[in-house]
Amino acid sequence: MTEYNKYFPDSLVLETHRVQLRLMQLHDYESLQSLTQSAELWKYFTKNLADPNELMQWIQDALQEREQLKRVPFVVIDKDEQRICGSTSFGNISFYDQRIEIGWTWLGEEFRGTGVNRQAKFSLFSYAFEVLKMERVEIKTDNLNERSKAALRKVGAFEEGVLRSHMLMHDKRRRDSVYYSILKDEWPDVKRGYFGELM
Repeated sequence: MTEYNKYFPDSLVLETHRVQLRLMQLHDYESLQSLTQSAELWKYFTKNLADPNELMQWIQDALQEREQLKRVPFVVIDKDEQRICGSTSFGNISFYDQRIEIGWTWLGEEFRGTGVNRQAKFSLFSYAFEVLKMERVEIKTDNLNERSKAALRKVGAFEEGVLRSHMLMHDKRRRDSVYYSILKDEWPDVKRGYFGELM
C-alpha cells in the first residue's frame, strides 16, 4: 500500500463542527454546477467554471489526478445548511519532501465570507500537520486577488514571494502567483493564535 492510499482512502472525511470535507465524486456535478453561475467567482481562477462543459472537465481532471495519486479533491459541505458549498483539494503531494499544497479552492457566492473557508482550511492544516506529519503546507493564489491574500493572512500563513508569469488564466492573462506557507514548527502557535475557538 502506498502512503497516498494509506492516508487518503476512499472513506476519508475531514470535519469541524461547521464543515465536512468528503472526497469529490462525479455525481457531485449537479450540486457544484448550481453554485458556479457568478462570473465574478472565476476572475482569479484558472478555469471558468460557469461554463458547464468547463466544470465537467475540471471535475473529471480532478478525479483523474486522484487516480494518478497526484491530488485529493474534496467537496466542502456546510453542515448547518446540509449542502455542498464548494470544493478544495490537497495537491503537489511529496511524502519524501514532507510537503503538500492546499488549493483548487472555491465556494459558491452565498457561502463566501461565512467562515466556511476558514473552517475548511483548519481541517486541512490539522490533517496535514497532525496526521500526515508534513513539514510544510503551501498555498498559492493570484497576486491580484486581494481578497484571497487577506484570507490567507487571517489564517496565519506566511507570504513568501511572487512567481512571475506563472500560470495561464482562462481569459489568456498570464498570472503572477504569490506563495504562502505554514511550517510544522509554526503550526502550534498558528493553531492557538488563529484557530483557538475551533480547538
